[in-house]
Amino acid sequence: MNFVEKLLAASRQQESLLCVGLDPEPGRLPASLRQEPVMSAIVRFCQDIIAATAPYACAFKPNLAFFEVLGPAGLQAFQEVVQAVPAHIPVIADAKRGDIGNTARAYAKTFFETYGCDAVTVNPYMGYDSVAPFLEYRDKGTLLLCRTSNPGARDIQDLRVQNENGTLRPLYEVIAQRVQSWNTAGNCGLVVGATYPEELRQIRTICPQTPILIPGIGAQGGDLEAAVQAGADAQGELAIISSSRAILYASEGEDFAQAAAAEARRTRDQINAARQKQG
Repeated sequence: MNFVEKLLAASRQQESLLCVGLDPEPGRLPASLRQEPVMSAIVRFCQDIIAATAPYACAFKPNLAFFEVLGPAGLQAFQEVVQAVPAHIPVIADAKRGDIGNTARAYAKTFFETYGCDAVTVNPYMGYDSVAPFLEYRDKGTLLLCRTSNPGARDIQDLRVQNENGTLRPLYEVIAQRVQSWNTAGNCGLVVGATYPEELRQIRTICPQTPILIPGIGAQGGDLEAAVQAGADAQGELAIISSSRAILYASEGEDFAQAAAAEARRTRDQINAARQKQG
């Protein structure tokens, strides 16, 4: 089963397009966990979140920054968190790697072999040779940054550049076109922010059958309904709607797991309501 097949199977089984982001911050853990050694606290927190929200999720997305900041032991914690995800639900490593040659090959091996992730986010700025080592893993997903959710995305991604046909288009559209041409094995995806629904709609038109990871709802303020209707494919699938802080920290008390489950279910149901409107 390749990444897209696993994603669709989980999405259909859970009736969900929701991806739960795992961005653990030691200072926001419940008081009881803050009394434990930080690594065991982080792992326990993420394990409890995963167990509570798994019935409502089509994917989990641990963010490497929140593990790497903890030093070498943080990477061990990351591995334990990845292993805690139920086998039928894909894990997307939010790493945003991008380099050439042997470096890219080492990054790909790290996430796909060492950690056993199903997909990884990659920065395509350095071109095809920086992406190719990831694409060699035909059963894994490579999700390429296209139109990101942050306000500064306009600084670079809106620049008008000339595509292969000589037409001037925004850079993010050219990236989407390039990724479409690279997707010969069906293992490419895109990252497009929910905070830019019109751009998301245009990118979906360019890449009608490509998985799109859509961060930016919840704490970043993206419109969930607009993101679903712009980002889902013609079958109402292949949109991976990501929410992190709104779910993780639905409560910072001892009921954090129950609160996270309630928020995940609420978000899943809102997404499904938007899918029904889309028809």
